[in-house]
Amino acid sequence: MSAKCIMIQGTMSNSGKTFVTAGLCRVLAQDGYKVAPFKSQNMALNSYITKDGLEIGRAQAMQAEAAGIEPTVCMNPILLKPTSHMGSQVIVNGEVYGNLSASEYFKRKREFIPDILKAYRTLEKEYDIIVIEGAGSPAEINLKSEDIVNMGLANMVDAPVLLVADIDRGGVFASLYGTIALLEQEEKDRIKGMIINKFRGDKKILDPGLKMIEDLTKKPVVGVIPMEDIVLDDEDSLSTQLSCKHAMTGVDVAIIRFPHISNFTDFLALRYQDGISVRYVERKEELGAPDYIILPGTKNTMADLKWLRESGLEGAILRQKNRVKLFGICGGFQMLGTELSDPECVEHGGRMRGMGLLDFSTTFLKEKTRTRMDGEVTDKTSSLLHLGICDNNGNQKEDRIKGYEIHMGTTIYGEHGIPFAKLMDGRMDGCVNEDGTVVGTYLHGIFDNETFVRQYFKIEDSKTEQTFEEFKQTQYDKLADLIRNSLDMETIYEILKGTSSMEHKESMEYKKPKEEKEN
Repeated sequence: MSAKCIMIQGTMSNSGKTFVTAGLCRVLAQDGYKVAPFKSQNMALNSYITKDGLEIGRAQAMQAEAAGIEPTVCMNPILLKPTSHMGSQVIVNGEVYGNLSASEYFKRKREFIPDILKAYRTLEKEYDIIVIEGAGSPAEINLKSEDIVNMGLANMVDAPVLLVADIDRGGVFASLYGTIALLEQEEKDRIKGMIINKFRGDKKILDPGLKMIEDLTKKPVVGVIPMEDIVLDDEDSLSTQLSCKHAMTGVDVAIIRFPHISNFTDFLALRYQDGISVRYVERKEELGAPDYIILPGTKNTMADLKWLRESGLEGAILRQKNRVKLFGICGGFQMLGTELSDPECVEHGGRMRGMGLLDFSTTFLKEKTRTRMDGEVTDKTSSLLHLGICDNNGNQKEDRIKGYEIHMGTTIYGEHGIPFAKLMDGRMDGCVNEDGTVVGTYLHGIFDNETFVRQYFKIEDSKTEQTFEEFKQTQYDKLADLIRNSLDMETIYEILKGTSSMEHKESMEYKKPKEEKEN
């Protein structure tokens, strides 16, 4: 029997589609259903490597985690990773398809419909419910003719739609009404309800507006979600995570916000860690005198290194190199070397001088490295970084770490290049300078390794009691509670029933949580 489905679309980007999709995945999983997320086409620089070494959007991996399942490539068959304002690297079924301009992709994207439907049908056979996330807005009338991610997809898989709008950004009723007004009648008919997200204040004041928008659109409001501080992986550059500019209490960690910053989810664990203050820096005037500076991953390493120079931030960083600890991840790590070379025009071609802080050079190749990997910090690195890692007998030992690689460069060490870690497949990863003040690694997720974080950032009296994994699970449960308390789940189950066969309808109902039953 094929799965039932429901689709979450939004009136604009960052309206809350990812958030609501993850919340529904958690609620439905708690209610005993096998549920999976799906997004046919995602545009994001935050990505994730599945167990079989395939690349998908980070948001779908997060939603799968909320549902309690292993992320697979079927959950996001097409991923677009912008390389410039006019083009993206296109990932199809987890592998690089090629770099296409926006106009080229628009002309060709319907060619990927078979890949989208194959992925969806695979999930359909394995799960009870699929929660589908749209992208942007379904009312982007210049794109509708070739749509494969909003109403175009809803038509392909016969999905009912809930429309989410962000009240915090203003104009919520206009955005709901205008979005629906710009749809064709059959598309309007697919919308079964509206959700207002990020509400602050007394809902009674909002009630007259809810009645009016229901009368105008002939669609019910199935919930108003209040603004709540829930920490989840974000997928794009509109993330509020990137808006923190000022140091708080604890170790001051300044992260350079590159124009093409990728996988900034690497730093979610640092935000959670007691004793660390994380802020993002875009201008040299914002840098100040931090304890640590991090160069994060980037989708366009050479362009962002050029930006670092032209903005004056490289000079500001180099002037502090004798007092600050510097850490680079992936593209940020590549910048720290002596030279970057792009003979195959993977990015822009040519050569570029690196920052010269670590003894290695990088050559970009068309083949992408994609793998999850465990490893150990080498003895020499552990000593240089004063990690203080000891076995039961007090003898220094190597520290186990894990992460994942997504990069298109290969690194060649110079005679003074000290590898950061030895990976389980025998390769050496990263580099450290001879006084331990500059470190680089290809491993995304390096800061999810809590022992390493506490020792590297010298957090000796941390009050953090949960592991980061435990913390994430509490956030998913908190999100599920918010969704249950804010949305009309009985109506949502009725909508889901409408997508199932008659024999399955009888067994599908809203299973109220224990606390509701007791009340």
